[in-house]
Amino acid sequence: MDRASSVVLQALTQATSQDTAVLKPAEEQLRQWETQPGFYSVLLNIFNNHTLDVNVRWLAVLYFKNGIDRYWRRVAPHALSEEEKTSLRAGLITNFNEPVNQIATQIAVLIAKVARLDCPRQWPELIPILLESVKGQDGLQQHRALLTFYHVTKTLASKRLAQDRRLFQDLASGIYSFACSLWSHHTDCFLQQIYAQDEAAALSSLERTLLSLKVLRKLTVHGFQEPQHNMEVMGFLNAVFERLKQFLECCRQVGSESTCREKLEKTIILYTKVLLDFLEYHPCAFIPLIQRSLEFAVSYVFTPAGEGVTFERFIVQCMNLIKMIVKNDAYKPAKNIEDSKPESLEAHRIKTAFFTHPTLTEIGRRLVSHYFLLTEEELAMWEEDPESFAVEETGGDSWKYSLRPCTEVLFLDIFHNYSQTLTPVLLDMVQNLQGPTNVEDPVQLLMKDAVYNAVGLAAYELFDNVDFDQWFKNQLLGELQVSHHRYKLIRRRVIWLIGQWISVKFKSDLRPLLYEVILSLMQDPDLVVRNQQTFIHFFFFWFKLLIMSGFRTEQFLPYLESIFGLLFQLLQQVTECDTKMQVLHVISCVIERVNIQIRPYVGCLVQYLPLLWKQSEEHNMLRCAILTTLIHLVQGLGAESKNLYPFLLPVIQLSTDVSQPPHVYLLEDGLELWLVTLENSPAITPELLRIFQNMSALLELSSENLRTCFQIVNAYIYLSATEFLQVSLTHTRVVEIALKVSPILGAHMFQPLLPAVFRGIVDGERYPVVMSTYLGIMGRVLLQNSSFFSSLLAQMASENNQEVDQLLGSIIEMWVDRMDNITQPERRKLSSLALLSLLPSDNSVIQDKFCGIINICVEALHDVMTEDPETGTFKDCMLMSHFEEPKLSDDEEPPTEQDKRKKLLALEDPVHSVSLQQYVYEKLKVQQALMGDQGFGVLMETVDTELVRQLQEFLQGL
Repeated sequence: MDRASSVVLQALTQATSQDTAVLKPAEEQLRQWETQPGFYSVLLNIFNNHTLDVNVRWLAVLYFKNGIDRYWRRVAPHALSEEEKTSLRAGLITNFNEPVNQIATQIAVLIAKVARLDCPRQWPELIPILLESVKGQDGLQQHRALLTFYHVTKTLASKRLAQDRRLFQDLASGIYSFACSLWSHHTDCFLQQIYAQDEAAALSSLERTLLSLKVLRKLTVHGFQEPQHNMEVMGFLNAVFERLKQFLECCRQVGSESTCREKLEKTIILYTKVLLDFLEYHPCAFIPLIQRSLEFAVSYVFTPAGEGVTFERFIVQCMNLIKMIVKNDAYKPAKNIEDSKPESLEAHRIKTAFFTHPTLTEIGRRLVSHYFLLTEEELAMWEEDPESFAVEETGGDSWKYSLRPCTEVLFLDIFHNYSQTLTPVLLDMVQNLQGPTNVEDPVQLLMKDAVYNAVGLAAYELFDNVDFDQWFKNQLLGELQVSHHRYKLIRRRVIWLIGQWISVKFKSDLRPLLYEVILSLMQDPDLVVRNQQTFIHFFFFWFKLLIMSGFRTEQFLPYLESIFGLLFQLLQQVTECDTKMQVLHVISCVIERVNIQIRPYVGCLVQYLPLLWKQSEEHNMLRCAILTTLIHLVQGLGAESKNLYPFLLPVIQLSTDVSQPPHVYLLEDGLELWLVTLENSPAITPELLRIFQNMSALLELSSENLRTCFQIVNAYIYLSATEFLQVSLTHTRVVEIALKVSPILGAHMFQPLLPAVFRGIVDGERYPVVMSTYLGIMGRVLLQNSSFFSSLLAQMASENNQEVDQLLGSIIEMWVDRMDNITQPERRKLSSLALLSLLPSDNSVIQDKFCGIINICVEALHDVMTEDPETGTFKDCMLMSHFEEPKLSDDEEPPTEQDKRKKLLALEDPVHSVSLQQYVYEKLKVQQALMGDQGFGVLMETVDTELVRQLQEFLQGL
């Protein structure tokens, strides 16, 4: 063991080297030792030896911790032996005297990892030893044991299997009293020491208070199935409020410069987390605490009681507590009161009694007039870095952690639940601010900004109470035209406010007036250059304006050139990646809305996008936004998009190459861009064919993108079947499309595959979708390349030692039997035409199957024939007339190049160019001529009389 220790110690020492020539071999050696018996025992001895170098000991702990993840489980490859694990468990809890904080934390974490796997069954002594060590008088040992106790409790509480949860509940019930007394003891010690102004001792006690409270939080929240019935749990939760008040007073006493201040605030936040977690996991058990929670939170956040003692994160937590109580579904009675649970009614009663009219009025007014006000720091950030401010404000942190979004969410939730009370309050605040505000009064400007913010947030709630059209014409329009630089705050807010209301209540006729005003503001160089943040808000407003349902293209077109030019200008100016993404999304939306009418204005954008793509090499999400813009750009440019190929095709190549790391982010948009590029391409090019080399790997991925991949294959075939089929791989769906585009070429190109299709039909392929495809392929070959079908039939008969007629009979019989597998009307008509193409015939096999062929034809006639109500005659609805460019309304998109190709192809396709009604009639006539009237009459007698009647009805008038 000594020799092994020295060898491992040397390797660990070398692994801490900055010299890669020394470091790499050492790491490789340690990796090889990971599976050797005794390696982890050596690591344990090394990190427990406090005389060794800290970095070496730290590395030993990390290797030990990683080994637990890989080799501790019994079923793991190279698993540790039970004997070594027993020895290691004992060594880990021999003493708790690690002097280095960071190493102590890592040791606590690795003990917790072992506990997760082994406690309590294989390690029953762990908890008793930890509790005993926590009681010790040695300060270091007590702290390290408490630290380990917390990490073990946290890990065990996180297990979610029912059996593990029961074990944790057994543990919690056994140690809860001790944990409570431990927390209470350390808390009392801290308070005594802080009041005695002994900050050093207080800081030590506060650390232990924090750890013991963390343990209690896990035990309280996860350790009891029905905690409301446990007096100790409810006693602790009630004590939390008193302790919070004491600790907040300590904040006032120690001041902001105290060494205890940071940890004191952490402890206060942890107390609030105890309440929030308990409310989340046990809403019914929390009902007795609702009244006290609301009183506490509202007192500190909305009354003078909180002045001088609260801090931002604490206010956020209190607001979250109020919000979770207000909107908790468990506290709302059912629509039918008789169906409500008693606890829901009790919670609702408590909330109703608390949220009186005066209380709600004060909360509403203070939220708007105090918490909605922009702070000096926010105003300074707006001036110094407007773009970052815009990004932070529009995206920002989660509402759970940041004050401004948290405030707005609380306002929305309270307003939604108590709108009858709060609507008059907010409208009164609006009324008091009517007319232009004095630009020399910054307080009033900030107040108007806050009130307008509230009206925007509550737009849906205020729908019936605010005539926004009149307010816009009589008040807001005038405020947009105030040009004083101090009024920029209100101009910005008014634009945002209109963006909030425009999808709620804003007449379409007012939009041109709005466009005029916004454009005049955007063309103000002082606004654009010196107040870019407002400029950004304008465009986010446009984005919302464009996507709403009432948008009318004809109203927007007169402003398109100016708006698009300003968008491009903004895209160049902004530097934040997130802002560029948002501007690109607006650009995409504009292009999508106006479609081909964007063509005269995209020249500068087309020149700039290659540079932006290059600059965004490290920003894959920005590249996704560029891909989306390119998709809409190609659709807008149509066939003219071929001029983008030098940039476009390498982008597609990179985005869809699964061997390139960025494909993880870019693949979906890249495939969509590939597809629209093909659909809008006027002709095939060698470069377009070359990028198809990416498709083989893509088709091997069983993913949600498979459908798009097949659409790309379709597009290639429609674009140029001849060139494409010479370089592509094959698939049955590819075969079917190829045969549709060019039956003769397709049959020869896919000759090696057709026998498999043939066999699939004869053998009765069991999957309906596959069978439908097979019959579609065979239908194309039979109908449009009959000579190839005959040679294929002879080949298959020879291979199977069958007569040709016998095999043909089997094919027709299976075709008739599985016709129901074909669901698309086009394919059903194709099958009818194909089988009818066998007539006229004196072949006894075909005549034997005549009844089945007629049956299929009548079914297909029902699918495709529509009756003219005036004449009573039938018409084949699948027939297409000569090609014409369709007349489009403003809201319709023009056809792509592929749409045109499909239409031209359809004009040549028998499915769309041959009347099934006429074809049936002609084939029956020639069959009758071949057999004579008597013979044909005998043949028709094999058909069901009802089918004959329906057939005659369809053929009436021919």
